[in-house]
Amino acid sequence: QLVESGGGLVQAGGSLRLSCAVSGGTFSNYYMGWFRQAPGKEREFVASVSRSGANTDYADSVKGRFTISRDNAKNTVYLQMNNLKPEDTAVYYCAASMRIGVPKKYDYWGQGTQVTVSS
Repeated sequence: QLVESGGGLVQAGGSLRLSCAVSGGTFSNYYMGWFRQAPGKEREFVASVSRSGANTDYADSVKGRFTISRDNAKNTVYLQMNNLKPEDTAVYYCAASMRIGVPKKYDYWGQGTQVTVSS
């Protein structure tokens, strides 16, 4: 089970930190990702982090502003979002993959948390 939290309403230029608590299975076995879906748009990749936390990847649109991290002792993955822009407004989902290597698909998804950035 994946449960996101930390979403909300923030002004442009502000910051939010999303959390995703994972239960069931061994957290350190999961490759973790964050995705988002804005109204009327398809879901898109935001960031991912490897099982150890050593490797991360970001969408070009968030590079330099967002940071993904994980705490395997707490079974939690985070998304620190700084310098938020109105175009970051979306429902944010965390996802977990058991697949070998860098996943192209994720197996488990959270219910999502709304992030709204006002201009």
